[in-house]
Amino acid sequence: MNLADKVLAVNNDLPIRTQRPVHSGKVRSVYWLTDADSQRLIRERGYDVAADAPLAIMVISDRISAFDCIWHGEGGMNGVPGKGAALNAISNHWFKLFREHGLADSHILEIPHPFVWIVQKARPVMIEAICRQYITGSMWRSYIKGEREFCGIQIAEGLKKDQKLPELLITPSTKGILKGIPGVPEVDDVNITRANIDENFAAFNFNSRDDIDRYEQLLKEGFDVISDELAKLDQVFVDTKFEFGYVTDARGQEKLIYMDEVGTPDSSRIWDGPSYREGKVVENSKEGFRQLLLNHFPDPDILLNKSRMDERQALAKDNALPESVLMEVSRTYLDIAEKITGKKLVLADNPKAEIIEILRDQFGLID
Repeated sequence: MNLADKVLAVNNDLPIRTQRPVHSGKVRSVYWLTDADSQRLIRERGYDVAADAPLAIMVISDRISAFDCIWHGEGGMNGVPGKGAALNAISNHWFKLFREHGLADSHILEIPHPFVWIVQKARPVMIEAICRQYITGSMWRSYIKGEREFCGIQIAEGLKKDQKLPELLITPSTKGILKGIPGVPEVDDVNITRANIDENFAAFNFNSRDDIDRYEQLLKEGFDVISDELAKLDQVFVDTKFEFGYVTDARGQEKLIYMDEVGTPDSSRIWDGPSYREGKVVENSKEGFRQLLLNHFPDPDILLNKSRMDERQALAKDNALPESVLMEVSRTYLDIAEKITGKKLVLADNPKAEIIEILRDQFGLID
């Protein structure tokens, strides 16, 4: 079988019964089930959710995005073999550990296939909850330009690139464009302070000020769980992004949960421990792919400068990357997934056909 055939690049065309348009993000597509199917699955599968909770099928793809663009390869490879399965396997592993440590639940109710989550609708907190244990990436770029305040937090002088910070820093940004919040620019993904959140907690979708403390606690505890486990594998957990939301359980209790994905190579930086101790950074995350793109193109400013977005999108559309590049990324994702989960990832020959069969035969969601 052709390698390109094993890649699930298009994931918004499955014949799942829905009552709303399919929402397709950079990597995942969301199929909102009909009310009748949602209620039937809640009864049949015994999910701990409100009887009328809207459910969705979330299907991951092997697409790879970087610098807000989707990239493709030669030979019709419109994604990275194994990437979707690796991301889901890693997230599933961390979500399970979070529950075992008594932290919080996630939006995932069941995992019928390595590419598929059955999820409940959550009311999202409108914050990209970013935490950093090392100074690198965009933070380092700002630091060497003289910035010493990040999200309202003062940073010490004299730090070196890739150095461990004295404490875990929470540097949140907005999720989407939020309007009418004093002191918060109306643009996507803009840095905010703890004071911004505290003074306008309802605008960020928090139920109460106490829940801001709860979100920070879950963020730190989640970071520590992942960091401790990665340390056992001699891997360094550098920084990551969490997302949170509210759901209601079968008893009518509303609770704050983890959403989206956690601790993956897409949402985090993970460094190889032995290499780091020798003074060099080896990325076991998408950051390696970003660096590769910056080195691949003669004018990296196109990728870093948001005012050149039209040129950047043209670059991604018009340039098929060498197959070797995508296979290198594939190895990175599969290796770190197998390290974390302790299991070999077996890639499906035809993931789309498998998904359709399972959702039709076991869940009755395909006519």
